[in-house]
Amino acid sequence: MGYFPFFMELSGQPGLVVGGGAVALRKVQKLLPYGPSLTVVSPQFTPELLAIPNLTLVQRPFQAQDLDTALFVIAATDQVSLNHMVSNLCRSRRIPVNVVDDKNACTFLFPALVQKGPLSVGISTSGSSPAAAVWLKEEIDALLPRRMEDILFWLESQRPLLKARCPQASQRAALSARLFSACLAAGRPLDKQELFCILDGEVRP
Repeated sequence: MGYFPFFMELSGQPGLVVGGGAVALRKVQKLLPYGPSLTVVSPQFTPELLAIPNLTLVQRPFQAQDLDTALFVIAATDQVSLNHMVSNLCRSRRIPVNVVDDKNACTFLFPALVQKGPLSVGISTSGSSPAAAVWLKEEIDALLPRRMEDILFWLESQRPLLKARCPQASQRAALSARLFSACLAAGRPLDKQELFCILDGEVRP
């Protein structure tokens, strides 16, 4: 059985990264667009990590109390024994932990990620083939319209109008699907005339 793909709200949530090298940097860069409050603990840091604003950098070896406020933890050092110690401590406290290059020490995995504004598509092979996950990511990314982010933000902005025009949820869902299909066909958000042409054609007084 594979891993279940939870989608979590990370904005402002405390996360801990143990390690200050290139691997830790890659994990931090993946997380930053989602706005977590990250603390990075390591005796040394790469210049790239030092240059990232709004990180809390603690320049010393890892200590168990570093876990006290962490919602999730990433062990990204080059020391297998330290990574395993972090994993075991997290498991004993029921804190989700990701250990780089060690699936068996993880309780969550990083997916291959397609991200377009509010759209996040996470792809995982449960660690069996990262190359396959990357291939799927590239295939999905290539299928998306160039202005997918704009389309999704526009559709979100139309929700109050649809709710006012369509009190019934089933009717509203069908109309929302029509608007999405029209946006896909146009490759962009609809203009006002196109929007009301669909609304007036679908919604009768």
